[in-house]
Amino acid sequence: MTSTQATELKRLATFKPTHDAVILGIPFDLGAPRRGSGLATRAIRYAGLTERLTEQGLRVLDAGDVTVPDEGTPHSERLRNLPSVVEMAASTCEAARDAVRVGQVGVFLGGDHSVAIGTIAGVSSALAERQEHLGLLWFDAHGDFNTAQTTLSGHIHGMPFAVALGHGTPELTLLGDFCPKIRPENAVLIGARDLDPDEQALIDATGVKVFTMADVEERGIRAVVEEALAIASAGTAGIHLSFDMDVLDPREAPGVGSPVHDGMTAREARLAFKLVGKSGLLRGLDMVEVDPLLDMRNESARLAVELIAAAFTR
Repeated sequence: MTSTQATELKRLATFKPTHDAVILGIPFDLGAPRRGSGLATRAIRYAGLTERLTEQGLRVLDAGDVTVPDEGTPHSERLRNLPSVVEMAASTCEAARDAVRVGQVGVFLGGDHSVAIGTIAGVSSALAERQEHLGLLWFDAHGDFNTAQTTLSGHIHGMPFAVALGHGTPELTLLGDFCPKIRPENAVLIGARDLDPDEQALIDATGVKVFTMADVEERGIRAVVEEALAIASAGTAGIHLSFDMDVLDPREAPGVGSPVHDGMTAREARLAFKLVGKSGLLRGLDMVEVDPLLDMRNESARLAVELIAAAFTR
C-alpha cells in the first residue's frame, strides 16, 4: 500500500462505513516453506474481483496492498522469519482495522496464512473499541494451531489460528496490545484432515470445535456451517471467515502450496460462503494460500473470486 493509499484509508476510517467491501492485499509469503503465494494478490485481482463485486451492486474500495517485507529474517528453526512476520502482522493489523471501519466487510487477499495474524488482530481490535467480540470460522485442511513448542517445521503459516486464540510467542499474540483476539468458545475449524499429533492435542485442550472432512461428508456442508455459525456468533458482534484454499480438493484448486487429497468441493465451498454471507454477520474475510506459480490458467484465483462473490450474494 502506498503512503497515499494508507493516508486515504485512515482518513475514511474517521467516518461511518462508506463501502460494502474494502479489498486489502497482503503479498506476503515468508511464513511458508516456499515463495509464490505472495503473488496471489495480483492474480486474484486479475481474475476480476473488483469488477465481479461491483457487478453485484456493491460499493467496493480497493485499498491496494500493505507494504510487507520481501526478504527473510532468520530467527530460529522453530520460528522461521519471525521478525519479518511480526513486521508484516503489525502493518496488516493497522490497515485491516481501518478497512473494517471504512467498509462493512474487509476482504483480505493473501499471501500465506500467516497474514491472518494481522487481519484478525485488526478486525478484532476494531470491534474491541466498542467492547464487542469477534467469532472465527477457519476453513483449512490443516489446523494451523502449532506453536514453537509443537511445530514440526517452524513455518509460521502453520500457527496463526493458535496465535488468534492467544497461544504462541508474545511478539505475535500481543499484537494490538490485547490477547486473545478470539475466545475459544467462538472458534471453529472446518475441513480439517491433516493435523500434527501435538497440534491436535492443543486444539483438544483449548476446546475449539472441529468439523473434519468426514463430518462434512457425513452431515453435509449446510448442517456443518449452520452449527459453526451458531458457535462463532454466540455473544459476538460479527464473524471473521479465514479461508485457506487447500481446504478444497486439489482437483478443484491446483494452485496451492500444501495440497491434501479428499477435500471440499467448489460447490460445497460456494454454499458455505453464501450461508456465511446471508447470516449478515461477516466482518472480515481472508482468502489465502493461492500460489499462481503452481496454478493452471489462473483457475484457483478465478475460483477464489467466485467464492468471495458468493459471500456477497443478495
